[in-house]
Amino acid sequence: MAYRELTMIDIKEVLRRWLAGHAVRQIAREGGVDRKTVRRYVHAAQVCELEPVCELSDELVHQVALRVQSRTLPAPSEQRSQLLERREQLRDWLEAEEPLRLSKVHVLLERRGVQVSYSTLRRFAIEELGWRKRPVTVRLDDPPPGQEAQADFGRLGMIVDPATGKRRTVWALIVTLSFSRHMFVWPTYRQTTEAVCEGLEAAWRFFDGVVARLVVDNLKPVVTRPDPLSPTISQAFLDYAQARDLFTDPARVRHPKDKPRVENQVPYVRESFFAGEDFHGLEDVQARALAWCLEVAGTRVHGTTRQLPLPTYEQQEKPHMKPAPVTVFDVPHWADAKVHPDHHVQVLRALYSLPTRYIGERVRVRADSRTVRIYLGTGLIKVHPRMAPGKRSTDPDDYPKGKSAYAFRNVDELIERAHKRSEIVGAFAFRLLEGPLPWTRMRQAYALLRLCDKYGAARVEAACRRALAFDVLDVRRIERMLKTALVDETQAVERGKLVQLPLPARFARSTDSFETRGRGSDDEEESR
Repeated sequence: MAYRELTMIDIKEVLRRWLAGHAVRQIAREGGVDRKTVRRYVHAAQVCELEPVCELSDELVHQVALRVQSRTLPAPSEQRSQLLERREQLRDWLEAEEPLRLSKVHVLLERRGVQVSYSTLRRFAIEELGWRKRPVTVRLDDPPPGQEAQADFGRLGMIVDPATGKRRTVWALIVTLSFSRHMFVWPTYRQTTEAVCEGLEAAWRFFDGVVARLVVDNLKPVVTRPDPLSPTISQAFLDYAQARDLFTDPARVRHPKDKPRVENQVPYVRESFFAGEDFHGLEDVQARALAWCLEVAGTRVHGTTRQLPLPTYEQQEKPHMKPAPVTVFDVPHWADAKVHPDHHVQVLRALYSLPTRYIGERVRVRADSRTVRIYLGTGLIKVHPRMAPGKRSTDPDDYPKGKSAYAFRNVDELIERAHKRSEIVGAFAFRLLEGPLPWTRMRQAYALLRLCDKYGAARVEAACRRALAFDVLDVRRIERMLKTALVDETQAVERGKLVQLPLPARFARSTDSFETRGRGSDDEEESR
């Protein structure tokens, strides 16, 4: 009979029969054990002083088994003895900051006169030094219902896009609830922040609730800087998590066991749902995936929990879920921008204005489908409506005083400013700016206002009056008129032909000097 080491239950049966008074031959025949083996166990039981009244506990059976099955270890071989003498040296080589390869260690031992086979060295390194021993793991308990979901992207395969007629890769965002194992599959063409948020929104609608914590893979749209202790979440996804009151816990890089409840679902979805099927576009894949989650994945007996995921979710987990969102999340775009000297920042190929004091500053911009919000530090400094690429949103109040009219080609404001100087100047400005293309003469209007500041409104009014009388709408002509009149006036003062009257001014002559008729003109008129 071939050698067979008895198990605990076999030994207990031998001892039970011996204590019941069965002979050795009978025990061997009925128990299928060799007579010599039975005698060894009976002898060990007699040494342990077992009696028929004794209760065969597991401890007593173990003591008997140790007396029979224990073996003295053989002396180590010569090769192993040599390795034991160099145990510390081997540990230093294999556990250094930059450990040596075992093949290199074998070469170094041969140089030192230690002749051992590589297989012996490998067994010694594994058994004595723990080299490449698999780490010990523990099985984490399931979280409470409604507390955690795990999400991961997996490649499903290729389909033909009806819009282009070309084959495209289909990815699936898989969301699995950790307690009930109920799962949701969202097929998509992209792995972007918008696709992740869109898939999660569909998942919360499917589950009719939101969990408190989400374990995700290190996707670039979600995690901008992976780190085992303090990963950096992208601001767009962090904005989504805050809107849904969701705490995000990214898994470590190349640690699939951080999200085991969804990791092994990727091949299951690929084989059970996608493989071998014919789909007519992405919408067809999404609709059929929804039905598959309810009819197949939700009603199967789960391999670990041995429960049906869908009934388990509805009965035990759904009451603990937070309410599902009722509004669609508008995925934002976050970016850094610099305020240029023209008072604008560029975001998604559109321009948005800021006040003069922010020129040269680096700002943070959040753009969604409706608004653009601009932050400096933690403060919100401007809000604009979202513009299409190539367009711009400019607030006139952001420009310095007096600059907004020119920037917006506001002709009416220029005419109003001219009217404030003088009605005649305003009339001249109105005539100047009327016509089909008034903004082409806005610089002349600004030059007219500067002439009022330089020469005074009264003089410019007189010049404008003469220009309007002759229908001459030329600001340069008015400027020459003002310069000529100023030169003539200066020369007259210098020659003494023009004397500035002292204030208050008085007539130098009597009022009779201003009469246009003679003294006898009234009498002559009466005689006629």
